[in-house]
Amino acid sequence: MPLLSFENLSIGYDNNIILDNLNISIEEGDYIAIVGENGAGKSTLLKTMLGLIPPINGKVTFSNGLKRSEIGYLPQQTLAQRDFPASVYEVVLSGCLGRKGLRPFYTKEDKELASANILKMGLKGFEKRCYRELSGGQQQRVLLARALCSSNKILVLDEPVTGLDPKVTNQLYEVIESLNKEGITIIMISHDLSVLKFANKILHIGRETFFGDKESYFQSNNYKNLLMKGDEK
Repeated sequence: MPLLSFENLSIGYDNNIILDNLNISIEEGDYIAIVGENGAGKSTLLKTMLGLIPPINGKVTFSNGLKRSEIGYLPQQTLAQRDFPASVYEVVLSGCLGRKGLRPFYTKEDKELASANILKMGLKGFEKRCYRELSGGQQQRVLLARALCSSNKILVLDEPVTGLDPKVTNQLYEVIESLNKEGITIIMISHDLSVLKFANKILHIGRETFFGDKESYFQSNNYKNLLMKGDEK
């Protein structure tokens, strides 16, 4: 059974459709790379899936007991967010907010989960460090730890390697790959095509939509056209 499905989904803003009639299913344990031209609707698709904006038509269906509130989300970082004046521990712990419900405090279990995810992301000893004093790669690990406090089922990542140097980018990809091997479903937007070697399925959004395994994608015109656009830059 799929973890989530997009059924006849049309998305956009103010009834201006930018992606029409999408029908795909994402299975538990998938690693989905979402690629395509700028402005094609990649980030809009994630925001629709998360309920941040409504679909124009169609629907997003969750299965296997998944709730929208159980999706771990790492959005694109703004300059203001990179300068956030909180400790690493406070940022990670805030990922448990969705679990609190009406409770006005964090539980012992919330605090243990935050500490466990800090350790998982290789940030032990950084708990009291100010988030804005960290390097870009360290900040992304903090945000991954925060997202893991929201969900151990599915992570949705919007351009997580933007601004990182190649070495740090590869390290972050390896961390994300290890989470996927643990059984966490990954959905990632990236302009960096090296993500394709880690994903098992590709969703290409553009003039034509492609969804399937990466071997088929590498033979498609979608991939060839995307490479050509990259060569033009």
